Amino acid sequence: MRAGEIHALLGENGAGKSTLVKQVYGVLQPDAGSIFWEGREVTIRDPHAARRLGIGMVFQHFSLFEAMTVAENIALGLEERPDRRRLAERIRGVSRDYGLALEPDRTVDDLSVGERQRIEIVRCLLQSPRLLIMDEPTSVLTPQETSRLFDTLRTLADQGCSILYISHKLEEIRTLCERATILRGGRVVASCDPRRESARGLAEAMIGTKLRDVTRPGAGQRAAARPRLQVERLSLAAEEPHGTPLREVSFEAREGEILGIAGVAGNGQGELLAALAGERPADSADSIRIDGRAVGRLSPDRRRRLGLCTLPEERNGEAAVGEMTLWENAILTAYHRRSLVGRGLLRRGAAETFAAQVIERFDVRTAGPGAAAGSLSGGNLQKFVVGREILQRPEVLVIAQPTWGIDAAAAKLIQQALVDLAAQGSAVVVISQDLDELLELSDRLAVMNVGRLSPARPTRDYSQEAIGLLMGGIHGDPAAASPTVA
Repeated sequence: MRAGEIHALLGENGAGKSTLVKQVYGVLQPDAGSIFWEGREVTIRDPHAARRLGIGMVFQHFSLFEAMTVAENIALGLEERPDRRRLAERIRGVSRDYGLALEPDRTVDDLSVGERQRIEIVRCLLQSPRLLIMDEPTSVLTPQETSRLFDTLRTLADQGCSILYISHKLEEIRTLCERATILRGGRVVASCDPRRESARGLAEAMIGTKLRDVTRPGAGQRAAARPRLQVERLSLAAEEPHGTPLREVSFEAREGEILGIAGVAGNGQGELLAALAGERPADSADSIRIDGRAVGRLSPDRRRRLGLCTLPEERNGEAAVGEMTLWENAILTAYHRRSLVGRGLLRRGAAETFAAQVIERFDVRTAGPGAAAGSLSGGNLQKFVVGREILQRPEVLVIAQPTWGIDAAAAKLIQQALVDLAAQGSAVVVISQDLDELLELSDRLAVMNVGRLSPARPTRDYSQEAIGLLMGGIHGDPAAASPTVA
């Protein structure tokens, strides 16, 4: 990498990107070879050594202590011992300058995935790095915020900071990066100027084959289809002081359709998913209905038995338990719908068979059903937990960030599976910050901002810019904005 260069590192899930950059940052030690930094060979024994050299990294999977505050986590990533009051002021200043809203005194355990990612970015920016490694930094940003971050990165590059940028959003790569190195199977297979390539061409270079498009059946009579999930005036108080309460959220998801819900992280999406899943009961049973049956006060297990499957955005620790095998993780949510428990006993053979079906159907790169979930790359674990829910054939599926942090081929596979599930008569609700994905997948679209949901309208009525404005909120009220025809 050259000084002041913005360089992309591309590859499908499991290609070795994270393994490589963890060696540069000192998290892993190489078995062979050399690393040269500013003309001299170096041994980067740990992240402290990397930071002393001027290397900073924003991880895709966060390196944060959940019981500590934002400021305390940031302090742990700095080499000097900062004054707490001055650090809080610096955090607010960087957050304000770069459009990455953070409150220094909040506890990480109370934050959404998107807000946790902001901590990683701000922590790196406070170090004034000479090499900044960024792994999927824009997965939770609006188009406007992404544009502002890119302006910041270009400014840093103009000041001599080198940026190694990892993203599966290939249009971002084409917009931002001047060179790209492509990995496949742990080896460098190509390098190019991404500005001269198409996004499709980059994707096909990553996977070594042609990229399949998502094929959709005709819209049919979706407008007249019966609602399978109905939410009416759902309100829910925040569980903690800085949380986002839900404010009279209403929508319906119909048989055979995909309903998209857009929004910047921290605007109530997590609270909505918890309410729909049954993790937090609603005040009124009638506020949530599945196929006409009131379920707002039922447990998650009862809702699953009635046909509602849900998948949270955080795959590590919420959607899957890293220390457990894949077949054990299959049992966690599918024990009833796939008959993986009988007479109080686990049916290991049935669970292994089901896990193997998920592995094969969703091309999960792993040693088999007995592999620990924590041994999988982030993208392969995502494919497994998504497949686990889809293969239960739910009547209603509510899924958050279905393709977060996965390569183009895997994203197409998951998106096709969601389209196929809807085509079979299920109602699918996709909660995502990926606007390209929502525009491609959803039949109707609503936007969440400060705990309120805008009315769902046909996706074709929206442009990406209009959705971004609604995500940012107009005076905190998404309903105050009208869609712009694309």
